[in-house]
Parts: sequence; C-alpha cells; structure tokens
Amino acid sequence: MVSRRALYDECIALLSSAGKESADFDALCIFQDILGDKNPLFLPLEPVPEELAGRIKKLTAERADGYPLQYLLGKWEFYGLDFYVGEGVLIPRPDTETLVDQVIDLCRENKLAAPVIIDLCSGSGCIAIALEKHIPSAEVHAVEISEKALGYLRKNKELNSSGIHIHEGDVLSSVTAEALPQADIIVSNPPYLTAQDMSELEKEVTCEPALALFGGNDGLGFYRAITAVWRKHLRAGGFIAYEFGMGQHNDVRDILLSGGFNDVTFRKDGAGIIRTAAAKKAAIMTQRHVDRSAITHS
Repeated sequence: MVSRRALYDECIALLSSAGKESADFDALCIFQDILGDKNPLFLPLEPVPEELAGRIKKLTAERADGYPLQYLLGKWEFYGLDFYVGEGVLIPRPDTETLVDQVIDLCRENKLAAPVIIDLCSGSGCIAIALEKHIPSAEVHAVEISEKALGYLRKNKELNSSGIHIHEGDVLSSVTAEALPQADIIVSNPPYLTAQDMSELEKEVTCEPALALFGGNDGLGFYRAITAVWRKHLRAGGFIAYEFGMGQHNDVRDILLSGGFNDVTFRKDGAGIIRTAAAKKAAIMTQRHVDRSAITHS
C-alpha cells in the first residue's frame, strides 16, 4: 500500500500539471474527505488502503480535469455552516458572506429584533439559513424556482436544523410575491453574469447551472425586475440588499434609486471589491424608470 505522503505528492503533481494553482488545498480537502482525518499528513508514513487510495486518485483526476472541488466533496462550508452542494445548485462563495454581514448589520443598526426576511434566488439556502442562525428571532423565507436547487435547499434546511420557510416560485413574478408576507428585508444574490461573461467562463464554472448565473445581456435584468416587483411587498422603511458582480455597483445603485429606494450603502468583500448594496424603501415613489427587459436563460 502507498503511504499518505507518497500518495499526496502524486496528487499534487497531477493537479499542478493541470495548472491548478490551489493544488495543495484541493489535495488536502480530498484527503480529509476520503480519510476522515482533518490532519491527514500528521502521520505521513501511514499506509492508505487500496480502496481509499483509488477513490482519492479518482477525485483528484476529476478535479484536474476541471470539475468543481465542492461538487466532488458534496458539501461546502459557508458562514461557519455546512451545506450540501452538487450539480444543479450554485456553489456558496466567500464573497456572499459579505451580503450576510450587511443584512445582520442592518438589523442591528435599525433595531430589527424579529424581522421578516425573504431570500430570493435562494439556491442552496446558504444566505437564508446563515441569516436565520445569526438572527434567531427572524422569520426567514427562501424562494427558488429550480427543482434541483430546491432539493438541495430542503436537504440543507434539515442538515442545519433550520426553520426557514421554503417556497417554490419565480422571483420575477408578482404572483410569487403576493403569496409571501410583507417583509422587512428582501435579500438576493441573483444571476448577474452578462452574455459576454457566459461565453468566457472557466471550465469548472460551466458545471454550475446557467439558470443561477446568467442575468441577461447586461447582467442586470434580475435587479431591474426584482426591484420593481418586490418593492411594494416591503413594509414602510424596509430594506433591499443585493450581491452583484465586480464593477456593477453604480448600475445597481441607479436601479435602486430609480426604483423607489434611497440611502444606498455599499460594502466591500475580502478582496476589497464593492460586492453588495443595501437600500431603504423611500416613503414616496418619486421616479419610475424601471427597464423590464426580458430575461432569457441559456
């Protein structure tokens, strides 16, 4: 049998030859998952049973070929919680923790002890469940249209012993909005990639669902539609909070201002990129220039 160190070095070599800059991290995650050991190299000469070595090699080869590490492992951590992930659901990313931080701070700053929060385009449920765990008195609703993503959403609710309310529905439809209660906060990490972005995706990102990635030709279609549809379902003085792509902050701000919101505040992610925005529902709708451009999915 091969030793842990020898097998690890073999995996690192394969991943490095495939151009994976995170070869060390990827290999370590695979070893931890298959061996069930958080410190698999603590005993470098420990022999690896052939069956386990075969599974490690298989996952490493798939990772080297561009398959997402998170899908290979089947579970990923977000905001200190574990979430099931796989084909058909967007992978939770550290950038999105910025959105959770901003919503938690909104509640604290505005003394919203028991807010009604609606998470649109919920996917795995990482935002909704993280908010519920950190705002214990909140009533949190998660809305998702994809059948595959809903499967993960339900599993993650159970995994985290969560009490969120799950709704299957189209976030662009007023019918969906009318079926939910009035909210204090609407939060969403909607699809925001442009048509050009979709044509230039790295191989591993193409494994994720286009439904969760493509935001229309300019990437802003969901922001226009959600802002228009859901504003009237926010209570007076309620908030909307969005995540968006790099460089989209000014466009999102303009959509919010023209859609009946004010007091727009931005927040940067860990890399210093403006990543999220929150805005307050204006008392009077002074302008209404919302572009309801059709959104298509590929």
